[in-house]
Amino acid sequence: VVALEIREDNLSSPEVKALIAEHINGMRKSTPSGHVHALEVEKLQLPTITFWSAWIDGELCGCGALKELDAVTGEVKSMRTRTEFLRRGVGQALLDEIVHTARSRGYSRLLLETGT
Repeated sequence: VVALEIREDNLSSPEVKALIAEHINGMRKSTPSGHVHALEVEKLQLPTITFWSAWIDGELCGCGALKELDAVTGEVKSMRTRTEFLRRGVGQALLDEIVHTARSRGYSRLLLETGT
């Protein structure tokens, strides 16, 4: 059994920075111009955002973030699973961590911006 490790991350490693760049490029390819809401590394490092990375056997496999909008509302940000790790539970594990954190903070609403 391969263990998936989810850790709070400061986005300083080259691997994480590369994954964020991959995420933004992917969003730009699949989203109409002007409607990409993906955040750059610097924005993901703001104090209102908690960012997690997911690792399997020392290899980065995904990421996700939670942005605090106000005292009772959070927003899911920057969910990404690297292609070679799709369908292995990475996204679900990250989302579970985000939801758990939102609940522990007392949020009554958790949003996902998908555009119109």
